[in-house]
Amino acid sequence: MGNITIEEFTDLMAGITSRIAGRPLDDQLQARLNAEFPAGGAEFGRIVQACQEAIAAGWMCDREAGGIKFGRVIKPCEAIHGFSVDVVVMDSIKGPHHRHPNGEIDMIMPLDAGAQFDGVGQGWLVYPAGHAHHPTVSGGKAIVLYLLPGGAIEFTK
Repeated sequence: MGNITIEEFTDLMAGITSRIAGRPLDDQLQARLNAEFPAGGAEFGRIVQACQEAIAAGWMCDREAGGIKFGRVIKPCEAIHGFSVDVVVMDSIKGPHHRHPNGEIDMIMPLDAGAQFDGVGQGWLVYPAGHAHHPTVSGGKAIVLYLLPGGAIEFTK
């Protein structure tokens, strides 16, 4: 790819969201994502590469707070079926508590062997509507991309 653009990244994400739009965020969706876009697969690999390039280029994860690099990459829009896309880089750290009114789909991309997000290694993790947590990366550094239906997230005060 070389130097990925936001338009190319949006197209990559649309390839995923087109296959999952309108489906309940549950264990079945998690199993489907891990089967259709496996961690060792070409599409997963393209997204990992795209994130690494965009972070290096400075337009992804361009903000930092409390040792976490982050940023909303794509606001909820038709192009990606009403999801938003956020990406974080976390290194053995616990993030701020929040809840997901509409659920959350996480794509976990360890940069260090053994890094996990909420106890899950490389791959997909789906949380149902209403789920609340302290997002936690353990065992090293990881990129986590998350899709939020309607962009909904509520940070705990």
